Parts: sequence; C-alpha cells; structure tokens
Amino acid sequence: MREEIETRLISLALLIDSVCKSLKRGYLTQHLTTQIIRSSTSAALNYGEAQAAESKRDFIHKTSLVLKELHETKICLKLLASSVRAENMKTFESCQNECDQLNAIFYKTVLSSRQNNK
Repeated sequence: MREEIETRLISLALLIDSVCKSLKRGYLTQHLTTQIIRSSTSAALNYGEAQAAESKRDFIHKTSLVLKELHETKICLKLLASSVRAENMKTFESCQNECDQLNAIFYKTVLSSRQNNK
C-alpha cells in the first residue's frame, strides 16, 4: 500500500507538470504553475519523510504536511481551470480527480493516526 501511495503521489506531480506545460500563458498562470509544481512535488517528498518517521507523533506531523500540500495543489488546480485548453481538459480533470482522492486518503490517515495516538 505504501508503494502504491508513493507511486500515485509521484504520478500526480508528473501529470501536473505535463498539464502546466500545456496551459495558456499569462501572469496568473505562470505564478500558479510554479506554485502547484512546488506543492505537488512537496506532497510526494513529505510522504517519503513520513515513511521514515521517528515516532508516531512525527508520522502524524509529516502526513499532515502531505495533506496540507495536497490541499494547496487542489486550490491551485481550481484557480488554473480557466487556463486549460479544451484538448487538455480530460487530463486536467484526471489531475483534479486524483488530487481529490489523495486528499481523502490523507485526511483519513491523519484523522485515524491522531485518534490512535491518544
């Protein structure tokens, strides 16, 4: 399961990079593409850190960071929606769907971990 989640996070970051390269150009798009690349890759990197957590508390903290970065990615995707070219809409919607699913997984992970840590 850990490898599957890691693969999904990496795939999301790479898919977002691909989508960003195909967006209509403008000041807002340029700014947000830089931000979404950072947040999506950070989610994958923080997940790697969580796998090497030194304690349950450290794991909760690091998975909370993954959730935070995924939430930021989700908001960036919403802001970028108007810059998507029609021919790339299906790929863009796949990004949104995968981001939503990963958000749900990490929300539940953080919630469960906090409850089990009491």
